[in-house]
Amino acid sequence: MTKYSGGALIPTLHVDRDDAANLSLQLATRLRDLILSGDLPPGTRLPASRTLASDQSVSRTTAVTAYEQLVSEGLILSRVGAGTFVSQDIQPSPAPAPTVEVERLPRLASLSRDATEQFFPRLAHPVTPMAFVTGMPAFDAFPMAMWSRLSARYWRGARADLMSYPDAAGLPALRRAICRHLRANRGLVCDPGEVFVFAGAQDAFLQIAQLLLDPGDRVWMENPGPIGARNAFIARGATLVPVPVDKDGLDVAAAMAKAPDARLALVTPAHQHPLGHTMSRDRRFELLQAASRIGAWIVEDDYVGEFHYGRAPQPPLKALDSGARVIYVGTFSKALFPAIRLGYAIVPRSLAPIFERTLGAAAHGVSHAMQAIVAKFIDEGHFSAHLRRMRDLYRARRDTLLEESERHLSGLLDVRPTETGFHTIGVLPEGRDELVITATAARAGLATAPLGGFSLEPLDRQGLTLGFSAIPSIEITRGVKRLATVLRAR
Repeated sequence: MTKYSGGALIPTLHVDRDDAANLSLQLATRLRDLILSGDLPPGTRLPASRTLASDQSVSRTTAVTAYEQLVSEGLILSRVGAGTFVSQDIQPSPAPAPTVEVERLPRLASLSRDATEQFFPRLAHPVTPMAFVTGMPAFDAFPMAMWSRLSARYWRGARADLMSYPDAAGLPALRRAICRHLRANRGLVCDPGEVFVFAGAQDAFLQIAQLLLDPGDRVWMENPGPIGARNAFIARGATLVPVPVDKDGLDVAAAMAKAPDARLALVTPAHQHPLGHTMSRDRRFELLQAASRIGAWIVEDDYVGEFHYGRAPQPPLKALDSGARVIYVGTFSKALFPAIRLGYAIVPRSLAPIFERTLGAAAHGVSHAMQAIVAKFIDEGHFSAHLRRMRDLYRARRDTLLEESERHLSGLLDVRPTETGFHTIGVLPEGRDELVITATAARAGLATAPLGGFSLEPLDRQGLTLGFSAIPSIEITRGVKRLATVLRAR
């Protein structure tokens, strides 16, 4: 209830002059209802009788009579020189619980109804990063001052440019900037007309599934594999085919044996999610040939492809795609910050007109402001400089994790080295339960995730994901020591 110097404003209070009841009785009844329901909480100062009379267009005598009735009931107190207040002794009546009749629940589309129980829990992303959260960049190292200057410059632009509907396919300046960035940093050549901007990679996966999959279509999924992309295909009603992953990447021979009629494959070649392997060059060509042979599309999730810490990285699968089967999905959420909600897809030329028409008809586009600011961030060289700084920072944090793990986790957790990405994994000794350990670690303030949570079929190992990108090295050291304490506990 809004308050002002004359007491509470009560916009829902009014009298009905056509009602046979006298006006003072109406006022008392309506005020009583507001007090007992809790809309006028205990201690609320009520308007003075003169103010109430003026607000309700009644005589002051009518307002005084209504107040006297409520005073006699013990609902309000009047103190000379202080005002009139709702009694502190009033206990508002609880609102009745809504009655839900099962047969009257909304009817869901069959896809939504059937898919709901299949969705897997998403990874925890705490507001304040902690050890060993995965998939989050270093907030503490983001160039906020530069970003603020670019933002301020954008908002000083022409109103028509700032306030109109965005292009559903993406801001042309950003589509061009993405092409320049990918050519310089990932060795991937594309045309702006093949670039489509989405509200994050997850939105891209949903739109791709919407355009390319019919319910029941079979999709090769890395097992284990990324949860978000997997849920996008579940939501579309696809039949997911779990395919084992080895050190070279998705096992193409196993995929062909399981589902030679697959419509689509989802892979993470740069940094297999969550195991961390890089798909070998031979396996990449094997996958491209298989997809071409059966007419399947390949969705390449390059979620952390810019972040590599050893030898020169493999080019994206898309760069080797002479058969035009690969849809490359990238994101700015990892390289910049998650709240930006900005991702993109590079589609084969044959699909570009279909994406253009469909998005233009059904989509509303992504925030014009974020697109324009990111385009400037790329064009003026800030993005490349930021990536170089972050590679050095993440390399140092990864090294701290590996060194401290060797010192404190030897025999407790086999922490695997990685040359790319934001996290690595630790394999547990035989007989240890990853779910129990994850729950215990959470109570110790550690954000680990069990490998089994990424899997459609049981794995032959149990382990944990260990992120290193989001927190300083000193926090990684402390986190490793706490994890060692958790793992020693029975």
